[in-house]
Amino acid sequence: MDALSVLLQNVHLFETKYYRLNGTGNWSYSITRKDTILFYLVMSGGFCIDVGNGLREARAGDMIMIPNAHKHVSYALNHHGDVAESLDELLSNCTERTLDIDGDGDPKSSLILIECKYDKEMINPLLSVLPPILPELNDAADGRFEVIDVEIKLLTLEAERERMGKTAVINHWASIMMIECLRVYIESLPEATENWLKAMKDPFLTKALAAMHGAPSESWTIHQLAEVAGMSRSSFAQRFKDTVGMPPLTYLIDYRLRLAARYLRLQQNSISRISEMVGYASDSTFSQAFKRVYGVSPKAYRQQYRQNNLA
Repeated sequence: MDALSVLLQNVHLFETKYYRLNGTGNWSYSITRKDTILFYLVMSGGFCIDVGNGLREARAGDMIMIPNAHKHVSYALNHHGDVAESLDELLSNCTERTLDIDGDGDPKSSLILIECKYDKEMINPLLSVLPPILPELNDAADGRFEVIDVEIKLLTLEAERERMGKTAVINHWASIMMIECLRVYIESLPEATENWLKAMKDPFLTKALAAMHGAPSESWTIHQLAEVAGMSRSSFAQRFKDTVGMPPLTYLIDYRLRLAARYLRLQQNSISRISEMVGYASDSTFSQAFKRVYGVSPKAYRQQYRQNNLA
């Protein structure tokens, strides 16, 4: 299995919400979200989106993914007026999943907005190195977006109909669209980039990354990982650090503890079992390592999460 597939094994989108937004004239709204990935599908017309450090125009047939925007503004093409209301205020007066946003004038736009929650601990390292808006426009000319075009049509068709399992289907299609955006972005990274995702397309490092993510409980050494990568120990260690930004075993420890935090939140395994699943020889060693990063013991972390979700 390739490195990106293994990396995304524990990345899941959930609690999907979707809306059909119909804008007339000089419409606009603001939206604020936390720990949410947003997708826009443009059914007809067009609109502009401003995430503060990125601006994009989108027209009929386009899809936009906003991987890590706390707040953004959407508005009609050629309209730069003040935002009157937040989207949540507009939705509070709407009983259906379709919202009409009226402004002055004739131009009309129809969008589908999809919101997906995600596991912050598992996906934040990935989101932190992505641009504010995907896909990037300068990558569209080589035909790699044909898959996205098909996915948009299927997702649009599902959103327009009321059938059993609709939310589950939209959840899956949103995940597929996210993966497609990610791999197009990674494939387009120039060699000179300092983005650690460049390791995903490195013919040597990708093997080591896949091994670590595929078997985090293994007692990996630098020598073993270098053998997997097909490199000498010193060359592998230096290449990994230069590309990813940290030594291989530091990366592995970070991943193990993020994975452990996810298992603790899932409440499905004992702490002792989780310790084994992420490669620690004893509960005490695991507890010490976890506390250094999260500030609390695994037991306290699980209890805090449970209390916060019951509140």
